[in-house]
Amino acid sequence: MSIKRRNFLFLVGGTAGAYAIETYTSHNLAWAQTPSASGDFKLPPLPYDYKALEPHIDAQTMRIHHDRHHATYVKNLNAAIAKYPKLKGQTAEQLIQKLDSLPQDIRMTIRNNGGGHVNHSMFWEIMSPKGGGEPTGEIASVIKKNFGSFANFQQQFNQAGEKQFGSGWAWLVRTPDGKFQVTSTANQDSPLMEGNYPIMGNDVWEHAYYLKYRNRRAEYLKAWWNVVNWQEINQRLALAAKAA
Repeated sequence: MSIKRRNFLFLVGGTAGAYAIETYTSHNLAWAQTPSASGDFKLPPLPYDYKALEPHIDAQTMRIHHDRHHATYVKNLNAAIAKYPKLKGQTAEQLIQKLDSLPQDIRMTIRNNGGGHVNHSMFWEIMSPKGGGEPTGEIASVIKKNFGSFANFQQQFNQAGEKQFGSGWAWLVRTPDGKFQVTSTANQDSPLMEGNYPIMGNDVWEHAYYLKYRNRRAEYLKAWWNVVNWQEINQRLALAAKAA
């Protein structure tokens, strides 16, 4: 399930307000965002067992989150694309990056479900039963340079998740001009919609944590660091640098 085998689409900076699309055949944001030969998107399998992230994320949450929520995003995305066959063959990234050019009657469906597919395909990959601990590799240098320390970065990242009103995501993104920022988005909006590359993100929708943590979102955010897959995040960081 390594992203080394996948294709990647990313917006890179050109001039102010203009971006070029660059395709890399060795990596991808998440392999399942590329439609199959039939033109349909597929739900990617989890790269580990449902219970593999316990005790930090329970098996029932993982099963419902992946098999129901993510599966529904894929189903709705395919239903929307089926109305306009000319859109088939485009990646989910391409679709959500050009929302304004899509037919109006499916625009919000693509935004919510295409974004949900992109976000979750990344989410499963940047977690691992062997994850956690201090960041290693290039991401450790990025964090130190831009946030002073890992502790400071964790605090800012967790605050982004805690302060996101209602459903949404907390992110570390790389901007087209090479800067790194902690931010958040509502619902299933992706940083790609704003021209930013998501290095890592945490899902703060209630379905991601409520069975175990109830309304204690801060507790979930703190526990999540125990499953962060720094190796995968370093690969995403390398892609962002190559695209730039």
